[in-house]
Amino acid sequence: MTRGESFIYISDSKRPLQAYNAPFDNLIHSLLSASKIIKVEQPNSDRILRITVAPKSAYKEKSIVIQFEFTGRHTNAILLDENEVVIEALRHIDSNSSFRVIRPGVQLLPLPAYEQKPSTQTIEDIETHLKKRYQDFEQKRIAGLKKQKLLTVAKKRDKLQKLFNKLPSVQNLAEESKKYQNIANIVLANLYQIKAYDKKLKTYDFEGNEITINLPKGVVPNRISEYFFNQAKRAKAKAKNVHIEEENLRTKIGFYSNMYHAIEQAKSSHELELLVPKRAKAQRKKEKIKECELFWIDDYKILIGRNSKENQALLKIAKSNDIWMHIRDIPSSHLIIKTDKQNLPDSVIEKAGKLCVDFSLTQAGDYDVDYCKRRFVKVQEGSNVEYDKYKTVRVRKEGIEIRE
Repeated sequence: MTRGESFIYISDSKRPLQAYNAPFDNLIHSLLSASKIIKVEQPNSDRILRITVAPKSAYKEKSIVIQFEFTGRHTNAILLDENEVVIEALRHIDSNSSFRVIRPGVQLLPLPAYEQKPSTQTIEDIETHLKKRYQDFEQKRIAGLKKQKLLTVAKKRDKLQKLFNKLPSVQNLAEESKKYQNIANIVLANLYQIKAYDKKLKTYDFEGNEITINLPKGVVPNRISEYFFNQAKRAKAKAKNVHIEEENLRTKIGFYSNMYHAIEQAKSSHELELLVPKRAKAQRKKEKIKECELFWIDDYKILIGRNSKENQALLKIAKSNDIWMHIRDIPSSHLIIKTDKQNLPDSVIEKAGKLCVDFSLTQAGDYDVDYCKRRFVKVQEGSNVEYDKYKTVRVRKEGIEIRE
């Protein structure tokens, strides 16, 4: 029922249940759920589908009409009472936009006569035609979503790759440390020559070669050698720990590469929305967590570690009743479902298990994902854990080798 793409279709797939709380959605639920269909019409062969129902909740006989209008710019779904008065509508339209005002409490005017152009298309099997229409739409939608989401993930991955490529080598840092150590010793030996206003020191190194040293700004002469000694210490410390940063960036790049692969393999728009969900709510747009990747599944907050360091951080910030998840017997991302002590629907567990597998592995196959409350997870060393009182969800990661 979008303005740009409104049509009727038949689909074998079942869209995952989603909670909508707009007035129109609540009224559809309360008035139409378990109601009895009285008649279905297409008035004047127009672009309208009109369904009259008898609500189950009514204490006396009454009828409600839901009218779907496939009219381009003003495509709409409208709930009407027995007197053709609007109860609620998907889109409200005022008098500035159309002669036909659509607002609660206003009587709905009929559409002007529709001059239908004669169709040259012959539909032999309407059910096959409607199924094919959905397949074409879904294929187009999947292609558009994949392009958009692959671009988003590729940007994150490429940004990390650039940082990785800029990391200095251990050898260069060792040479830098040695250079600063030598400069500090030369400055220390020539302190008597340095005046408070000097910007450079021209002297000789310990091999008798002429050398010019640029002096740091805002540092008093008797502290300049200390400044260069500190630079040497920083370079030495960085050389000692650069492998940690390399591993940190490498594993994050791997995480986004796995995500990229999972998006490429996705077969439906629902699966794509799970892998890279929209952040519709204002608070979601503002919320960012440095220690992990943040997702939402049916309004449940999902936290996923992108490497061992983040897995350790997740174990620290998770509350005792939060759900912890990990692939059995395989190194993988740790996943936390924030629960606030609620009972989780099975659908959330299944979707979270899929995320855990998709973002940890690229190989197709069947995997066991164990999950339990955080209180039953005991940290051994780093992100290695032992856990108890767990349950298991079976996740199938599909790929070309499985589909064939």
